[in-house]
Amino acid sequence: MLYFLQGLTMGFAYVAPIGMQNIFVISSASSDKLPRALLTALIVIFFDVSLALACFFGIGAVIERYSLMKLLITIAGSIVVMVIGVRLILSKPVNIEKSEVPCSIPSTIASACIVTWFNPQAIIDGSMMLGAFHASLGASDALPFITGVALASCLWFSTLSVAVSLFSHLFTVRVLRWLNIICGSILVLYALKLFTSIF
Repeated sequence: MLYFLQGLTMGFAYVAPIGMQNIFVISSASSDKLPRALLTALIVIFFDVSLALACFFGIGAVIERYSLMKLLITIAGSIVVMVIGVRLILSKPVNIEKSEVPCSIPSTIASACIVTWFNPQAIIDGSMMLGAFHASLGASDALPFITGVALASCLWFSTLSVAVSLFSHLFTVRVLRWLNIICGSILVLYALKLFTSIF
């Protein structure tokens, strides 16, 4: 249960900061009716969870075999997580503009794939972060952890879609700023936890 909760909080901290996926979901929710906005969120969730699984089991499986690589990836991963966290704390969000024309479903699928799988920073950060955590976990702890990460993605994007549809006028720059500060602080704490797991 502990590792599931760690994965859940880590997952929230990773997906919640405003990025391409969130902008895509927010744009849909602010311009489309709720059922369509939720469909967009489900499509994004599919691609996000598939990327998380690939990052976690791909890099994690490789570095599990080699102790030196495990050490190097864990150190690099803790640095990446720390940098992402500090960047979030220092970032300045901008106003989110509403989308004028809703996308077709095929276009939505293609766009969701692009903002997830064709985002080099997301792939690098995800591989380093989740791969490093996979390396620091025991075999029996990995599944609860990644399940928590996947659930965080499901909860975050579906909740974000509903919230923006119902309360789009409340998502001010100030609210987004505090969201980034909270998520950045959680990532910094996890970076410290990763680093101390080396010793």
